[in-house]
Amino acid sequence: METASKLPFGGPNQQPGVRIEGESDAPYWRRLSLAEMSAEQWESLCDGCGRCCLNKLEDWDTGDIFWTDVVCRLFDDETCSCNDYSNRTTRVPDCQPLTPDNVLQLKWLPPTCAYKLIGEGRELYWWHPLVSGDADTVHFAGISVRGRTVSENDVSTEDLEDHVVDWPGETPGADREAVSAVAEGD
Repeated sequence: METASKLPFGGPNQQPGVRIEGESDAPYWRRLSLAEMSAEQWESLCDGCGRCCLNKLEDWDTGDIFWTDVVCRLFDDETCSCNDYSNRTTRVPDCQPLTPDNVLQLKWLPPTCAYKLIGEGRELYWWHPLVSGDADTVHFAGISVRGRTVSENDVSTEDLEDHVVDWPGETPGADREAVSAVAEGD
């Protein structure tokens, strides 16, 4: 692993996977590559948005990915989590676990995905629970799929095209003050 000197984390000259020299006090996601993280550190990178659990369609001619608002049958829309995380790949054979080796190759990861951001040498967004210190910030900021999905149990495969949506592929420009007001109930 290379070490960069005097480059701000996520700066324009930083290469993916390059650590920053002199940041021993920096959080682990700034100091470690994805491959160097412990299992606990790896799992905590997930912001709980649920976007990766949405059904996606791929155009076979162009390779373009189209997100739907249809979510995996194991997904709990209220908690934004998997109801059977440890057995998900057995129960849902096309569930693709994220690994340090595949996150940069998966075209369907949303642009806000922490695994993708860190793998590319970029910083986490302000609403990420590791940055904000609050697991609900991802919901208040409008990043999560909470309240916006329908279970794949209720939609036939033939009808998936009717559920294509743009928002999972977007990076919302949520204003911190507005989000804080919503979070505080103002």
